Order: sequence, then C-alpha cells, then structure tokens
Amino acid sequence: MSKGRILYVEDDLTLSFVTRDNLEMRGYSVDFCEDGVTALEKVTTQTYDLCILDVMLPRMDGFTLARKIREFNEAIPIIFLTARSTHEDKIFGLQQGGDDYITKPFSIEELTLKIEIFLKRSKIEFRPEPKNEVISFGCFTFSPENLRLTSGDQHQNMTHREALLLAYLLKQRGKAIRREDILSAVWGNDHFFSSRSMDVFVSRLRKLLKSDPSVRIESIHNVGYRLVINDNPDSI
Repeated sequence: MSKGRILYVEDDLTLSFVTRDNLEMRGYSVDFCEDGVTALEKVTTQTYDLCILDVMLPRMDGFTLARKIREFNEAIPIIFLTARSTHEDKIFGLQQGGDDYITKPFSIEELTLKIEIFLKRSKIEFRPEPKNEVISFGCFTFSPENLRLTSGDQHQNMTHREALLLAYLLKQRGKAIRREDILSAVWGNDHFFSSRSMDVFVSRLRKLLKSDPSVRIESIHNVGYRLVINDNPDSI
C-alpha cells in the first residue's frame, strides 16, 4: 500500500528520475510532470497528499503554481525543492503558500523525513484536542480536525502548518512563548526552519485573525510571541 500520493514537478529529467526512484523505493506513489501548467491541471483534477515543486519551471513558475494551488486547496502540504537559494526567495515562497523550502543540492534523507513529518501530521497530529472539538475564542471558532477557522458566516480553510501553529498558540494563550519552543513544537525540530520563516506563518495567522481586534499575536522582543485574547483572564 502506498504511503502517500505525491505530485512532483521538476524540469530536470535526470534529477527527477533519481528523486522519483528513491521516493518510490520508500513506498510513495509519485506522479511527475515537467511544467507548471500541466501540474496545475493534474492537481485540480486529481487527489494528492503532498506537492513537491521546483521554482524555475517552463510555462508557469513554481511560485505562481503554489499560489494557484492555494486558491482552491488550503490544506495540501507544499514543499519547494529548488536551486533558488536566496533568503528572499525562501521567504517569498512561503508567502505564496509553501510550507517548507529545500534548496539544491539536497539529500534524499532530508526530503523523505520532511515528507514523513507532513503526512504524519496530516493523518494523526491534527488531534491536539478531542476529535471534532471546536475551540472558541474572540469572534472565532476553530476546528483543528477540519483545518477551518470560522467567524460569523465567513469560513477560512487553513494549511496544516497554520492550523498547527494556531492550535499551539491557543494552548499557550496569554503566555510569552520562546521562538525555539514554537519551532520545536510546530516544526518538530528547530534546526529545520529559521525564525524568519516562522515569522511568515505568524504573519499569515495575523491576516486570518485581523477581523477581531480583541485577538492579536504580539511580538516580544528577543523572546518570541504571545497570543492575547481580551476575554481571556490570563491575557496581559
């Protein structure tokens, strides 16, 4: 039985052959294409558990592809796998909806470990609260199980990473949380993701929560973050 179905988009045929072969040897089903337009057609008509995208692709670049995927699927994990290695590229990729960013040359061990982490969390780790429990705060209700944030009649689907981060902040509401603790709890290992990349996801959460001024994520200089909810007696 396949461990998961992956859409892999890469225009380097030699690299793609080696990567696909290794992933398939590890039990994954890999659907491959060479350009962004074909990839978009596939991901809108078929079901995948995870996407791996190069950035420099013919017909449609990976950043644009990720943004278009996010327009109709907020939940599927997206990993960029690219030679574009500048800090600005990495941050921009995350802003377009990516969940992780690996630069070439890369090790297949690192890639498969990150795939395993994402797929494991997709299946079991979104049960930080009892199954189907909805968390209410401010004007929002949040379902970790369904990756959905609701305010009134407005429903916002979230990515796995956004939902994990929000669930963690809600558990620690009113408390100052160190950056390294957030990275360890949400990303599994603070070496995999820089603090600057984490800031991108905090920014994405702030946009989702901006409709209620009583709910805010505070930045604490040289420490990390704190989720403040005015109706929470522990809030400062």
